[in-house]
Amino acid sequence: MLFIHYPKCTTCKKAATWLKEKGVSCEDRHIKENNPTANELKAWIAKSGLPVRKFFNTSGQLYREMNLKDKLAAMSDEEMIQLLSTDGMLVKRPLLVGENTVCVGFKESEWEKALKTPSVQGLGQIKEES
Repeated sequence: MLFIHYPKCTTCKKAATWLKEKGVSCEDRHIKENNPTANELKAWIAKSGLPVRKFFNTSGQLYREMNLKDKLAAMSDEEMIQLLSTDGMLVKRPLLVGENTVCVGFKESEWEKALKTPSVQGLGQIKEES
C-alpha cells in the first residue's frame, strides 16, 4: 500500500494514526515533496472510478488562489490531470493506493472496506476480529 499525505494536515495525521492502530504497513510519501505524476494520477483515477474533480483539494489555499472553482468546468480531464501533477497541494489528501483500490480523502468506513477486499490481500489488510 502507498500512503500519500501531507504531514502537517490534521486529516492526514488522523489517517496515519488509524493505519498504525489497525496494523497496516504502508509506504509513506510526502505529497508536497514527491508530487504524483500525470501518469500516476491517470492510473489512480481510473482505478478509483471517481471523476478527476474528486482528486482536487477544494479546501486548499492554492485551489482558491488559482480560482479553480470557476476554471475546472472549462477544462478537459487531461488538462485537469496535468494541472494536478504540477503541485501536490492541489491534490486531495490523504490518498491510499493499493493494487486495485484508491481511497481519496480519509473516510474510515471506505478505508476499512478497501483494506478488507480481496484485491489488497497481503498488502497490509485489516485482519478480521475474532
